[in-house]
Amino acid sequence: MKYRLLLVDIDGTLIGKDGSISSEDREALAKVRGSGIGVSLSTGRAAQSCLPIIERLALDGYHIFFDGALVSNLDKEVYAKPIDSKVVREAIEFARQNDIYLELYSASRFFIERETWATEIHRDFFKIEPTVVDFTGLWARERIIKGGLVIASPDEVAKAKSFRPQFSRSLHFSLARSPAYPGTEFINVVSLGVSKGKALAALAAHLGISTAEVMAIGDGTNDISLLSSVGLAVAMGNAPDEVKAVADHITLDIEHSGLAAAVNKFLL
Repeated sequence: MKYRLLLVDIDGTLIGKDGSISSEDREALAKVRGSGIGVSLSTGRAAQSCLPIIERLALDGYHIFFDGALVSNLDKEVYAKPIDSKVVREAIEFARQNDIYLELYSASRFFIERETWATEIHRDFFKIEPTVVDFTGLWARERIIKGGLVIASPDEVAKAKSFRPQFSRSLHFSLARSPAYPGTEFINVVSLGVSKGKALAALAAHLGISTAEVMAIGDGTNDISLLSSVGLAVAMGNAPDEVKAVADHITLDIEHSGLAAAVNKFLL
């Protein structure tokens, strides 16, 4: 099979606990692009937090952001599935009533009502500056692509557990982790039916390629739909067992440049 596109997850796949990309991974991705194969990111991150990575790797194609809720090249959208404004309003009201820290994202902005310890993670690690705003009426003023819950303490875990059942019929929840914050869970909150796998289908159709011509590599449970949809699925060595179970190949872990090892094996 001649692969025409490589999809790469970010946290735990491309970026490890120190927040950097290894020289081996950078060189491997540059060689892939030099060979004529496209390289795209596939991440739960907000589009704006990926800009430094896109610039560092000189990626000029389309990417999957917000866990599959948006496919764009930061200028042109290929696919978007925002959260219904009525659901955004209900989520805001429930979060306020239960003192739950809720993050909201448009395609280009990150909104919070108050600063917390999680805000500094976004600034320092994800390189994204929040807009502090009263959420009242935000559902009418902004197209919200994703919400987010950031939890670490038992109290925050309990609050997140109270939030999810309230929106099980209207929202999809997926768990993401970063090696840099092993004790923290980032819960992506997107519209029901959103997944990286569906976003891939939209991206492949736009590019005029088959999903069988795509190689993808990831480490999180939010990568399962993606890895189940491509021609060649690679799980990182640091991925949990349920991710490895759907992969065609298991590579080295993030600390040993598993991305480069897989790329060198299958694409170069």
